Amino acid sequence: MTSDDRTRCHWARTDALLQAYHDTEWGVPEHDSRAMWEKLMLDGFQAGLSWRLILSRREAFREAFAGFRPEIVAGYGEREIGQLLANQGIIRSQTKIRAVIRNARAYLAIQEAGKDFSGLVWDSVQGKPVMGDGSGTATRSMAGNELSAALKKRGFSFVGPVIVHAWMQACGLINDHETECFCRTRGK
Repeated sequence: MTSDDRTRCHWARTDALLQAYHDTEWGVPEHDSRAMWEKLMLDGFQAGLSWRLILSRREAFREAFAGFRPEIVAGYGEREIGQLLANQGIIRSQTKIRAVIRNARAYLAIQEAGKDFSGLVWDSVQGKPVMGDGSGTATRSMAGNELSAALKKRGFSFVGPVIVHAWMQACGLINDHETECFCRTRGK
């Protein structure tokens, strides 16, 4: 428990960086398309690693990926990939880096088709957060499975059901705060 005596989700109870993220960002309904895309890309980088590691490097990721502006990242080629692979401030996975570039192109294709990324994503939950079971143990959901498949059909990669579920939690599409967490009622 933290010094302010509020009960949080178990994963945010002992680390100041995770606690701040939990209290101010995680599960807060996000509607900005670019911010949602950034969070999806960071969740892809997190696969197999700790979220704390990604948070601690978030600013380096933002710098490396031009503020996660898809219109810039979509133009990255081999030279930029080489620079990213040499960047010690980020996770230097060629597969994940190439996925971000592919996903920037897929994001732009959605825009070019006259659709809004945020609207497309929120439509998958009928425009309002889905309440999780409050156990803090879910790693997948039907909504995440369906949205993962929909994103893959639109050309996204590194968006499997577990990554998409975690991203939906982070963006407030699925409220998975634990039952006793003070944030559980946020976004209802």
